[in-house]
Amino acid sequence: MVGALAAARFLEFCGLEFWLGGLSWERSVFDPVPGPRSLNQVEEVRPLHPYAWLANPNSRTFTGVPFAESKMAGIIGRDILLIDINGGVQGAVEGLEAALKEFQTDLLVGVDVGGDSLAQGDEPGLRSPLADSVMLAAYAELEERGQRVLWAVFGYGSDGELTTEEIEAALQKVAKARGLLGAWGLTNKVVSELEQVVQKVPTEASAIPVECARGAWGEKRIRQDKRRVELTPLTTLTFFMSPTVVFHTLSRPAQAVRSSASLEEANQALHAMGLKTELDLERERYKEKEKPG
Repeated sequence: MVGALAAARFLEFCGLEFWLGGLSWERSVFDPVPGPRSLNQVEEVRPLHPYAWLANPNSRTFTGVPFAESKMAGIIGRDILLIDINGGVQGAVEGLEAALKEFQTDLLVGVDVGGDSLAQGDEPGLRSPLADSVMLAAYAELEERGQRVLWAVFGYGSDGELTTEEIEAALQKVAKARGLLGAWGLTNKVVSELEQVVQKVPTEASAIPVECARGAWGEKRIRQDKRRVELTPLTTLTFFMSPTVVFHTLSRPAQAVRSSASLEEANQALHAMGLKTELDLERERYKEKEKPG
């Protein structure tokens, strides 16, 4: 969510108006119920489609957990789009199309914080390929239908999954295929704004580029000391790419989930590749907490 605001400020600098959006899936440290929330599991949202809703500062899960998007809505003073990926790639495409129609928007920009969407599927540190794969496949589908779409990576390596070397190698392949369209770095003004935002919208990955913009360097542990992040000024960059080039050139996980009509189908497709997903990890943690004693 914070990374999306960083990209949005660049679009605003270019003279464009923007709507912010995110997924109805909070990390398990905030929402212990596994997976993304569906429409019947949320309160205080305005549905545009079964898989696309508008969140306001009061939007929350059925267990009372506010979305990061709810907090951001309070900060910027306007509703924020929530996409539910329980419908797999097919549902995500339908939800995004409904939102584009509602907003009368002619450009769609997807923002991946950390760079996992650039994974080919065999990277040893990959831990959360599911949501990224579903959304990248959805954006590639929309671009192939003629929709103006960009795919962006902000704060690469800042989630501690892919290494900076793996991400740079992936960016080189995208560039060679003519899919790297440009890059933008955080300005002092935007850094100051994001410093205020991360105090109200908890995030580890999106906070890394902000820290690096203020001179952080070396190594940092995140995710309860389970992952290592390299601190470098390069994390302050946002790289813009063609989603279809990323999809066809790199992402075997996104290719695997492309025909999915449910999140479970997408998850099983990644299992068939030998990948464990963030949904699997959340289910394991939930079962462990539910054990008696």
